[in-house]
Amino acid sequence: MALENKLGITVEAELAREEERLTKVRALELFESGLLDALEPGTFASLSCIHERLFGDVYPFAGKLRTENIAKGGFRFAPVSYLETSLQSIEAMPQSDFDEIVEKYVEMNVAHPFREGNGRSMRIWLDAMLKKEIDRVVDWSRVGKQDYLLAMERSPIKDVEIKVLLKDALTDKVGDRLMYMKGIDASYHYEGYNVYRTQDLVAR
Repeated sequence: MALENKLGITVEAELAREEERLTKVRALELFESGLLDALEPGTFASLSCIHERLFGDVYPFAGKLRTENIAKGGFRFAPVSYLETSLQSIEAMPQSDFDEIVEKYVEMNVAHPFREGNGRSMRIWLDAMLKKEIDRVVDWSRVGKQDYLLAMERSPIKDVEIKVLLKDALTDKVGDRLMYMKGIDASYHYEGYNVYRTQDLVAR
């Protein structure tokens, strides 16, 4: 059964396709509009805004804190009862260098504040921090799916692996439109969304 959505779609596979199509267009709009540069990196408000912009056409809960406990692959994310406190602690974490930024990203992943779309929103949020603080972003097209997923799965216990993986993929092409689009496609691929290429969608 598909998640409650604004499109009236009840078949999960159909919803996944429409979600990918609509949100990839929104992801590029985030980049081209300059909104990402206007947000305050590292805050929950900025992450919430990114999530709302990406998923606002699809889900009624876009940008809003989840109201239920969720788990993935046997890992339970932060309980709803502690979510707001957890987000306040994460927001207060330093972000002055690469290591601190990735540590903040890992903690936000453990919080998983939204019902759906956390990973895709958080990778954009991570890049916004990196861009502001060290004038670098991740070239996600250079980060393999399995390597990334395994590193993130282990990151709450030991974050060395994800740090090495992301550091090796850093680039100074912070304003490169094509690289950003390829990065969005890679980010979606991690979550199993690979029907559309962002470049093809915006070329229509």
